[in-house]
Amino acid sequence: MLYQKLKELYEAARLKNYRELFSRVKERDGSLSATEAYAADVIYLLGSPTVSAFAETLGISQPNATYKINNLAAKGYAVRGASDTDRRECRVSVGERFYSYYDTEYPFIAESVEQLQKKYSPEELALLERMVEDMVESMRR
Repeated sequence: MLYQKLKELYEAARLKNYRELFSRVKERDGSLSATEAYAADVIYLLGSPTVSAFAETLGISQPNATYKINNLAAKGYAVRGASDTDRRECRVSVGERFYSYYDTEYPFIAESVEQLQKKYSPEELALLERMVEDMVESMRR
């Protein structure tokens, strides 16, 4: 039962993400393809990854990762820069245009939390928070 409910939650979040992603992908000059939109989202989610970390996360070659990053940079959605700790290492982050293209806030989550706060006690919500924290930690391994 718990597995099924968590699966439903995950699938609902994925569907919401896809719906929002594809609503932003438009056929106009300088816009992103679906693949580019996913690549930009991965860069955002990773923070400021190295090109190698980006490639490894996506399971693609470093030249392919570099190609994707260069395309995103040319459109203003990514910025390449040297690492603060190792100048030989190249890091990539999202560019300003990314933030105008993507909504990095999730109002549906805020609405869901608000509904939960009306229905459950602070102790129950604290337990849920710890459980979600454990799940996130487990998924990041």
